[in-house]
Amino acid sequence: MLAKLVRTSHLTLLAGALGLSVATASAQEVTLRYGHMHTPTSIAGMQAEWLAEAIEEKTGGEVSVEMYPNSQLGRLQELAEAVSTGSIALSHNTAGAIGSLYAPFAAFDTPYLYRDVDHLMAVMDVDSPVMSELNEELAAASGVRLLYAFYFGTRHLTANQEILTSEDLDGVKIRSIPFPIYMATVEGMGAIPVPVDWSEVPTALATGVVEGQENPVNVVVTAKLNEVQSHLMLTGHISAAQVVVISDDTWQSLSPENQAAIAEAAQEVRQRATDAMLEAEASDLATLAEAGMQIVGPEQGLDVEAFKSRVQARIAEEFDEQYGDLYQLIRETR
Repeated sequence: MLAKLVRTSHLTLLAGALGLSVATASAQEVTLRYGHMHTPTSIAGMQAEWLAEAIEEKTGGEVSVEMYPNSQLGRLQELAEAVSTGSIALSHNTAGAIGSLYAPFAAFDTPYLYRDVDHLMAVMDVDSPVMSELNEELAAASGVRLLYAFYFGTRHLTANQEILTSEDLDGVKIRSIPFPIYMATVEGMGAIPVPVDWSEVPTALATGVVEGQENPVNVVVTAKLNEVQSHLMLTGHISAAQVVVISDDTWQSLSPENQAAIAEAAQEVRQRATDAMLEAEASDLATLAEAGMQIVGPEQGLDVEAFKSRVQARIAEEFDEQYGDLYQLIRETR
């Protein structure tokens, strides 16, 4: 914690560089700025609010969190860089986006990599054998530290037509998160990947800049993508975690007591958000079906195994040499 004896004017200058602000009443009280791209009503948005509440409670009000949802502070890449430079203290993002700061992190968003959600969450635990080492490397390389990760859902494909095989995607423009592993995934599915930031996706779909996109079902519901897309294909190509990151300079500026309190809050919210997403997945599918969206799975002829084989071949071609050892560690995690 920043020392009480430091003059407020100097403290405020330092705080601005660390993505936090300092209450004038007490040099011990800090406010951390949290920027993200999601709506406050989505589970991703709600978990950020849950974290803010838990941090304030567990630090006895010494640390508070100020929220900036809906890409108010920037796009995916800009948010990742903002935490890296310390202009904001906290954000959540895809592992692929954090991979733009430290390349190995992108491997965690590899399609068809995890056995199930339990495997994903075991790997993404901040104290797992895989993550504990990589997190220190991430902090050293980029100034960003993983605070926790929560289950974000399993990514599926949406479009304005029924897609049963990769051949059905020939020539179809599908929005991709603008990072390499996502671009390769969409290309492996047989489509033309078009990089579009999340903030621009609804407009890109409505205007025909892209003809489809891929996201977890909860995102499709909360963003009302069913209003501009007619079909949801249950490709299940990426079991995804959102990673909540904190500026390492901000983290190091906190007292050991507040670090421990925030780490405790992080573990509670990680589990709460994961449970909420798991509970929402089935009901979200029902919501979309009731709204008239066509749900296409193996029973309707969707060839998931063919998609899996083609996508894995495309990923291996580009990423196995770079991430092969890490993939092996991930597969061995229990």
